[in-house]
Amino acid sequence: MAAPNIVNVATITGVTTYHSGIAVTTGGKGSVGITTVVSNAASSGKVLKINSLVAAGIAATTGVTLQHFNHVNHASAGSTVSIAMTVSVPPFSTLVLISKENSIYVQENASLGIFAQPNTGSIDVVCSYEEIS
Repeated sequence: MAAPNIVNVATITGVTTYHSGIAVTTGGKGSVGITTVVSNAASSGKVLKINSLVAAGIAATTGVTLQHFNHVNHASAGSTVSIAMTVSVPPFSTLVLISKENSIYVQENASLGIFAQPNTGSIDVVCSYEEIS
């Protein structure tokens, strides 16, 4: 199914999700450690509007990377676009990576993935988004 027409929607559902303790060794891609923050299935009939994504540095954290993947399984580097690349997150602080002012849409068969940089602390992330169908 194609992504819905966002001018004439039937349902908008607000969702907040979080991931705690993201480090370079966590996530579903082995040593790369990509943690999927938000994923939109291939035939969901939805578009996801990401309203905010906040990263919190836990302990000695120095870097975080947020990427958009054109495949829900993070299939290849060729389908990856960086939204934030090795952005410094001060220890015991937060950094807004996506906000209402720069919201993005995640279409079907796409996802957002995040990982911490090697030899750093860990990252907690909170993501607020709307499922539009």
